[in-house]
Amino acid sequence: LYTDFADEIGEGVEVPLGALAEADAFARFREAARAFLAAHADHLAIRKLRGNLALTPTDLAELERMLAEAGGGTPALEAAKAAGLGIFVRSLVGLDRAAAQAAFAGFLEGRTLGARQIEFVGIIVEDLTRSGVVEPGRLYESPYTRLSAMGVDGVFPEAEVASIVAILEEVRQRAVA
Repeated sequence: LYTDFADEIGEGVEVPLGALAEADAFARFREAARAFLAAHADHLAIRKLRGNLALTPTDLAELERMLAEAGGGTPALEAAKAAGLGIFVRSLVGLDRAAAQAAFAGFLEGRTLGARQIEFVGIIVEDLTRSGVVEPGRLYESPYTRLSAMGVDGVFPEAEVASIVAILEEVRQRAVA
């Protein structure tokens, strides 16, 4: 196959990136905030978030101040606040493993669970430790569907699914003042 044409480059035109640039700026803010918060892990508000203790409005104001200090420009900080400041920060710092296990202690107490059920709760604890919050819809996605294609419904009876969802909602609400 042979071609015979001249390649011509036209005059350059500036194209605004708009939302793409904003998403990149937010990703950079997220990484800067993660590093800043890791360096200030002993701060009371962060310890409360990691320990699954309820936040106060003062804690949220302090977290906002810290994020602004971490380099959060107004648009990035406003996006974090729109998502819920406590939820956003917890997504960066995670939840302490002991706090995640304690959240499920009442659920596990007095029950005899099967191997799949124990593994399922273990996956939830791992997810909470890493991301700080697990939305109930995630229980129907990977890695939860590895144990059952139906997610949580294939592993636990309906009443226990409702208990698990209530625990996840309680953990989430403690990150909101």
